[in-house]
Amino acid sequence: MATMLAIPLKKTYEVDLVKPLRNFIQNTFTQANPDDYNGALTEFNKLRNAMITKSVDKHESALEVLYRYHDQLVAIENKLPIAENQIRVQFKWRDAFDEGSFLAGKRTLAIASAAYEKVCMLFNIAALQSQIGSIQNFESDEGLKTAVKLFQQSCGILGHLKDIVLSHVQQEPTPDLNPDTLSSLSAVMLAQAQESIYRKATNDRMKDSMIAKVAYQCSELYADAMKLMQLGSIRDLWPRDWLATIVMKQAGFHAMAEYYQALVAQQTKSYGEEIARLQHAMELMNASQTRGGTTFCFRNEVGKLQRALESAKKDNDFIYHDKIPDLKSLPSIGKAAVAKASPVANPMSTKFADLFEKIVPLPVYEALSAFENRRNQISNMEIGRLKEGTALMNSVMASLNLPAALEDLSGAKVPQSVIDKAKQVQESGGIQLIESLMNNLPELLTRNREILDESLQSLDNEEKSDKQLREQFKEKWTRTPSQTLTKPMRDEAMKYKTILDTAIQADRIVRDKYEQNKMAISLLSKPPGELEKALPEAGNTGSLQSSPVVRELRQLCEEVETVKAEREVIETELKDAKFDMSSKFFGALAADGAINEETLSVNELDRVYSPLKQQVTDSIHRQETLLARVQNLNTEFTQAKSSNQSAAQREQLLKDLAAGFDHYMELKNNLEEGTKFYNDLTPLLVRLQTKINDFCFARKTEKEELMSDLQKQIANTPTQPPPSVPQYQGGPPADGGASGESRRVPPPRPPPPTIPTSSPQPGQGVAAGAAAATAQPTVPSSSPSAPPNYGGQPQQGQSSQPGQPGQPPQYGQPGHPGGYGGGWGAAPNAPNAPYPTNPAGGYPMPAMPGGYSSYNPYMQYPQQQPPQYGQGYQQPGGLPYPANPQGYPGQQQGYPGQQQGYPGQHPPYPQQGGYQYPGAPPYPQQPQYR
Repeated sequence: MATMLAIPLKKTYEVDLVKPLRNFIQNTFTQANPDDYNGALTEFNKLRNAMITKSVDKHESALEVLYRYHDQLVAIENKLPIAENQIRVQFKWRDAFDEGSFLAGKRTLAIASAAYEKVCMLFNIAALQSQIGSIQNFESDEGLKTAVKLFQQSCGILGHLKDIVLSHVQQEPTPDLNPDTLSSLSAVMLAQAQESIYRKATNDRMKDSMIAKVAYQCSELYADAMKLMQLGSIRDLWPRDWLATIVMKQAGFHAMAEYYQALVAQQTKSYGEEIARLQHAMELMNASQTRGGTTFCFRNEVGKLQRALESAKKDNDFIYHDKIPDLKSLPSIGKAAVAKASPVANPMSTKFADLFEKIVPLPVYEALSAFENRRNQISNMEIGRLKEGTALMNSVMASLNLPAALEDLSGAKVPQSVIDKAKQVQESGGIQLIESLMNNLPELLTRNREILDESLQSLDNEEKSDKQLREQFKEKWTRTPSQTLTKPMRDEAMKYKTILDTAIQADRIVRDKYEQNKMAISLLSKPPGELEKALPEAGNTGSLQSSPVVRELRQLCEEVETVKAEREVIETELKDAKFDMSSKFFGALAADGAINEETLSVNELDRVYSPLKQQVTDSIHRQETLLARVQNLNTEFTQAKSSNQSAAQREQLLKDLAAGFDHYMELKNNLEEGTKFYNDLTPLLVRLQTKINDFCFARKTEKEELMSDLQKQIANTPTQPPPSVPQYQGGPPADGGASGESRRVPPPRPPPPTIPTSSPQPGQGVAAGAAAATAQPTVPSSSPSAPPNYGGQPQQGQSSQPGQPGQPPQYGQPGHPGGYGGGWGAAPNAPNAPYPTNPAGGYPMPAMPGGYSSYNPYMQYPQQQPPQYGQGYQQPGGLPYPANPQGYPGQQQGYPGQQQGYPGQHPPYPQQGGYQYPGAPPYPQQPQYR
């Protein structure tokens, strides 16, 4: 049975593909029918879940599921861009060679990228192909053919991955996706494909020379794989038996190549060469067996080699007597490179169908959007030229009071043109409509501004959180920085902010224009009777009705109206121009794999808009000539009319009404466009807000997962080994000698302080003063085996008499190793450090300074006052504090360095370096009191 290596699979986790993809489609492809993608999204999500569950099945039907999911990933690449700054779906994959448990794997990588998902899918497809190929029946032709096909396909996929992985995975990949790892695995798969071909060649009994070449190529391929697998960065990655198997096969197939070449030498009667090759083959086979150990798979071949060598030697010794040549002089066997890496198929599945066929590729959609922007820019520019010319023409005609001045020759009635304009204003809604539209604009603006501000605030909060965590975890915080991902969204938000700022300026101009023409618009909004009363009467100029100047001036006024009508037609044609760019963009994408949108769009726009642009230019030139003639004739007409004050007032009011009408129509259009603009901008801002909220939610989920992984890593990081047990606590001796109770000797006590001689202080007894002047404590030689006297009772060799009274150490002086009680002194025969004698069995210890607690030496309590004269102090569990008829002035409630205890008292804080109970943990370092 052949021993083939199978690549382990990468493990992944389930994700929700439906919600983020649906949100993107709804926000981007606004014209898409929900029925066209809702079912496809559900099917796509099921396909990924099936990929996870089917990966464990070592059967070609499981490969088909992986093929279909991979093909669908490729199909949506140009339609649904899954990336950190677009459709944010976090794909988390574990390293294939990570030996940790599934839930606590150490090497995982999570990236919101379809390219990363595709790379991991290709790796798993290659791994599953190797697993299925490794379990084939290598004794049958069908099994060998399947193995060769799968190993070659796996080799091709891994080689392809090696070239693309660094460009597709923008972060440091897991070790299994390292290019060196992929090169090694690709080499192993190619060698195993060559091995399968070798086994088929032996089963088919091909020529020995060909089998020898196939075997030798197999050995060379395993040698290449061995070199690649032993690179420093990945040599510790492989399972335990992989390198042993590779080196075993490298030597084994070299041996088989020599064996079959020996058979060729036998056929050509080169018996010496036959023996030399068989001997070399046996050496190689022995090396293979030594290297392989339990993985050795050439046991049948070993017997065949031994029998062939024995037979060849016997025949040569008795019959041929051919000289055995030196191995180095033998001709090369040659190589037959039969196995080849298969190219990556696209699509891999023969049953693939694009689930999102009705959604156009994103490059086409983006090209169409760019084309629409270019088209709107040209159209708006030409329409703007027309409107600017019309506004100029209206202002000139209004300043000349035409055609109202020609109709008002009677000087009493309201001109018909003014009545028509007033009727049109009233039918349009009058001044009430203007005020209503104007009052609605601030509310619409505020709504849009709030949406935009909330979106930017969400981005700011997310970026702030990311920076804080990056500063906290340093290089362990491996995800992409927020400012890199949010740049497109911030750019889009700033674009909308600029648009809103421009709109605010435009709204201010509209309001100023309304205030300037409010009176005229108000008059035009009134009934004809009120309008007639508002006009002052003028003198009769009826004699000018039939004058040539008036007739020609009326004709020019009609031409002005004709120009306006023609411009409305041109404007409509500019807005309604038809283009079929989808087919052109699809054709370019299919032919070149990319779309040169600018070239295609400019050519098509020039073809359609060039005639219309020429019409706009001609209309403007015609206007200039027409207005010049109107102004000249109007000068003659004005001179022909008789002038009086009321006529001048009437004419000025008529001019204001004409200008008010033009401004009313302009304001109405501007306000309606502004209202539509704000209403159209709202869903765009909502889409941006949805995109930003989805991004922030995904980043929050990613943050929580990454923090959880970091916490697991920190929790699983082994701590430093505990320190060695000290010798006196039962640890091994430094000199390697005996340990145990015999070695547990406490360190020597420090010497007691020297009590200076001094005269009695006020409040001291005479005896105490005398003792202080004469008593000099001595330090007897200490015995390591002498136990300390904790209870104040006399020990063997100690005096039972009380010691000489001495002056207690003052607060702030070095502490005495003994305890307080009855005076200071030492028995002359004390075997250890001096202890105070205590005939009464020990006194309770006074409180330590700073509120010392015997339960917790680090805890400080409020300092207590020392007991006063005549007062007793009761320690819990101890004897009452004796009254002090003399007292010590300034006496503190304990002494630093105090070590000894008395019955009923909790163990005091030991002096550093003092005696330890055998086997007890070391005391913490003594705190320094004031």
